[in-house]
Amino acid sequence: MTSDFFTYQAQTSPHPLALEISHASGSYVYDIHNKPYLDFIAGVSANTLGHNHPAISKAIKKQVDSYTHVMVYGEFIQKPQLELCKALAATIPTKKCAVYLTNSGTEATEGALKLAKRFTGKSEIIAAKNGYHGNTQGAMSVCGAEEQNRAFRPLIPGVKFIEFNNPIDIDKITTKTAAVILETIQGGAGFIEPTNAYLQKVQQRCNEVGALLILDEIQSGIGRTGTFWGFENYNVIPDILITGKGLGGGMPIGAFMASQEMMQCLKEHPKLGHITTFGGHPVIAAAGLATVNELNASNLMKETLRKEQLIRTSLKHPAIKEIRGKGLMLAAIVATPEIASHIILKCLNKGLLLFWLLFEGKAIRITPPLTISDEEIKKGCALLLEALEEVI
Repeated sequence: MTSDFFTYQAQTSPHPLALEISHASGSYVYDIHNKPYLDFIAGVSANTLGHNHPAISKAIKKQVDSYTHVMVYGEFIQKPQLELCKALAATIPTKKCAVYLTNSGTEATEGALKLAKRFTGKSEIIAAKNGYHGNTQGAMSVCGAEEQNRAFRPLIPGVKFIEFNNPIDIDKITTKTAAVILETIQGGAGFIEPTNAYLQKVQQRCNEVGALLILDEIQSGIGRTGTFWGFENYNVIPDILITGKGLGGGMPIGAFMASQEMMQCLKEHPKLGHITTFGGHPVIAAAGLATVNELNASNLMKETLRKEQLIRTSLKHPAIKEIRGKGLMLAAIVATPEIASHIILKCLNKGLLLFWLLFEGKAIRITPPLTISDEEIKKGCALLLEALEEVI
């Protein structure tokens, strides 16, 4: 099986972990030898409710028995799609939103950029250095990491970059700007939170010059930072919101949201301004709706902040320079990328799943399912510290 994996499946890195999976349940993933791995990454922030959550599994099975794909998105009324859109719109009570469901967060980024240009009639996009919004050519164009981008240029024109949390750069947003796209918390850059009312200042500048604020909540949304959306922690509401990852509870999904007025732009002049065949797939939408309903009916979001403090308390060690992020979107920072990699690989052997961040080599990703128990947190942190001691 391993040789076939390297022969037939296109690889994304020189050294994939190549863990052969048998099954998964709750906070654990099991290999073909039935060895359990405590999951501290949740499919890179995607498995909001852990693995094989009964509410999600039930919703998927019920929908499969009714119908799967029947028509391209936006033509037929399909209850799972419609109910998910209504549930998402209800999470932003101060704005009457319409929701466009997509296949991934990356595709949602593409739709959001098109919508901003179409609605404003302008073409300039401002993005953040070391931001990450996906890996298609449009999404890469607003990712400020030249090491990733240079091999694929030319990308889309008209994109300028500012430094996240730098108030001086805000003046680069002008009347020529269609939109500013930012992650509410920078992910690949190292789980960097906005400081000193940064997002509010960006929004104020956007309002002054007639630009739109797009916030990427692909990773920070769906309860991961203690509120349904990460931006609720920073007293802003974006003009366009992007989501993905955790919304599907382990199934592939994305969405972009904006006012009903704004969304009208995509249906005329030209017609079919943004289209997708499988976006809002009824089985995926059923899983997404089950995820949203479970979050709203439980205390998981509130518990996320308490679990954050448990992780911070359990990982006090001189070799951990700081722990960045909020809720269960955390990154332990060590002295060098080499130390981080050694710890991650040692933990894999010990039965703990950790991972890297894209642009911050010294970071160790800690993004477990929101359903993780206190005992599992303590166990995972103990294994991480054990590995750290062995490495240093």
